[in-house]
Amino acid sequence: MGKTTQSCMPLSGYFKKRIFLPSAALLLLSTQVWAETPANTDNTATYTVQERAIVNTITLGGTVIPEKEVTLSAQLPGRINVLAGEEGNRFPKDTILIAIDDTELKAKRQAAVATWMKADSALRTAGVQYQRELVSPDSLDKAPGGMGLPFLFDEMITEPMSDMMGNADPGMDRYATLQKFNSQIEQARSSLSQARFQIEAIDAKLRDSQGLAPFDGVIIEKMVEIGDTVQPGMPLLKFADISHLQIQVEVPARFISGLSEGMILNAKLDVGGWVKVRVAQIFPIADRKRHTITVKFDLPKNTTTGAGQYAQVEVHDVSSDAKKLPVIPRSALVPRGSLPSVYVVNEGKRELRVLRLGNTYGDEVTVISGLKAGEVIENQP
Repeated sequence: MGKTTQSCMPLSGYFKKRIFLPSAALLLLSTQVWAETPANTDNTATYTVQERAIVNTITLGGTVIPEKEVTLSAQLPGRINVLAGEEGNRFPKDTILIAIDDTELKAKRQAAVATWMKADSALRTAGVQYQRELVSPDSLDKAPGGMGLPFLFDEMITEPMSDMMGNADPGMDRYATLQKFNSQIEQARSSLSQARFQIEAIDAKLRDSQGLAPFDGVIIEKMVEIGDTVQPGMPLLKFADISHLQIQVEVPARFISGLSEGMILNAKLDVGGWVKVRVAQIFPIADRKRHTITVKFDLPKNTTTGAGQYAQVEVHDVSSDAKKLPVIPRSALVPRGSLPSVYVVNEGKRELRVLRLGNTYGDEVTVISGLKAGEVIENQP
């Protein structure tokens, strides 16, 4: 019993001392223990820590959007009688996605075509009469029946006598007759043009009654169903090309000077992890309320994400100077607990070093504290 008491008292006192040790001391004790482990340089590659100038960045949130997206709206009142499909259905360019009942418009077009045909007939008739009067002003159809003696008497005696006495002017009479037929031609031509314009207006409405796919894409949202009655201006469905995606970010105006079209930056997706994005478009003006400028970034093709998902883009902070930080491969990190660590090789021995990491750039990661340039670490290729 006495021995048991003596052995417990030093142990209890030891634990009390360990409880009040600072965390830095605990880390030092842990490092000293691992420093006694020989480095297995035969099977493990080593990497000399490099230092690079890292531009300070700020992470901004954005949304994944399709590069092309349109909203088809009603251009005339009517009832929906064609709807190509549901959300997610893919259609090629020029496919009829939605249509409004055009029975009434087609009936009006037939009536306009009939009017055009009538005007065309009147135009041809007036043209023939004008040509007859121009070529044969005294044609036989003007003469009465029988031998045509009254007509001959007028032509040979009455008209010359009237012309001599100044009571009539045959030239003016002929000019007036020609002008009358010419007026009939112009009226018929005007009626023909009016009918043609009416047909073109109806054809335009017939085109507006259908919503065609402007490019290859999918329906991402539909607001109506077959049988719904719509009015001009009502949105009907949204159609987008989701094979090319972008990230849209509202960037504070003070960071715009650090961006230029074509620049490659890092982005993190909710689904898919880190990717490289390219600055595709910088809007020319800022939002008046939020004082931000819209910037669109192109995502690589076949990126594992979807329109509407959240994304983050690292934008250069040009207001602060770049700083030099150690950079190591991500493969050198040891999966040991929740703290990032690496094995540091020193004089043939290795020690486990806990690090504080910064941003990740592809296969590399910056180190804020725990390493310095020139140190050698183990790396798993």
